[in-house]
Amino acid sequence: MLNYRMAIKLARPLQLLLSALTYGLGAGISRYLGHPVHAAAFGLGLLAILAIEVAAFCLVEYFRLPLTPLAEEESPRHREALRISLFQSAAALLILAGATIVTLLLARLMPVLAGILMGLIVVFFIAYAVPPMQLAETGYGELAMAIGLGTLFPALAFLLQYGEFHRLLTFATFPLTLLALAYLLVNDFPAFATDLKYERHTLLTRLTWQHAIPIHHLLVLVSFLFFATAPLLGFPWGLVWPVFLALPFAVIQIIWLQRIALGGRTVWKLLTGLALATFGLAAYLLGFTFWIR
Repeated sequence: MLNYRMAIKLARPLQLLLSALTYGLGAGISRYLGHPVHAAAFGLGLLAILAIEVAAFCLVEYFRLPLTPLAEEESPRHREALRISLFQSAAALLILAGATIVTLLLARLMPVLAGILMGLIVVFFIAYAVPPMQLAETGYGELAMAIGLGTLFPALAFLLQYGEFHRLLTFATFPLTLLALAYLLVNDFPAFATDLKYERHTLLTRLTWQHAIPIHHLLVLVSFLFFATAPLLGFPWGLVWPVFLALPFAVIQIIWLQRIALGGRTVWKLLTGLALATFGLAAYLLGFTFWIR
């Protein structure tokens, strides 16, 4: 059976919070464009994506080899019992997500494009967690999750409210997706040795340290450079300047990771905290700006 601590760990609450932030950004963009936010559609959509996301996390662990432990000194029998609990939890969450989607459809709160995107999200997370694709185990899971966090979730919230795409959505989500990928890549570093031991494929193990570090720096810098092009692309500077309040965290994050690469002290909690602050603050400040304007 899943105990409380393990259930919390598998649910990845910080990532769920980030998902809610980026989802809220999408609704904020719709509100900025003159469409009042429909509370029921907003809440049901958020519940659906969070349920799908946690179900995917459970299925990732379920489909891992039985010899791959979830905890230290775990017996094969305990591992099998945990796998059964994971499958039951995933099934319950998917049923909840399905019921939520049906409610949106019956209440006519889901425009056609939003329905198509919701279907894409379901397929996307099945591909993330379930064989034969099982992107989470191929080293591309972080890329898939970054697309979900930075693009799919805000796009769904936007379409549930607005009904059709707008170029402002693309402008906001593209650099945010790059920051999400940098954040998820940083999260691979503390578990790098363990992942190698158990032959788990992550984006970091696939890229290797030598390539991952400059790619991380490039992702962070390009995202802020893209935000800086707002006036050139016809977007008001007042919409994006708050994002740059997160820039100091991004700069320290780059410096600290480069210091570790050169043999410096590996304070992983500081590095992952900086990555979380960079992405989380950028998503929050951008979304907050759209909500209040």
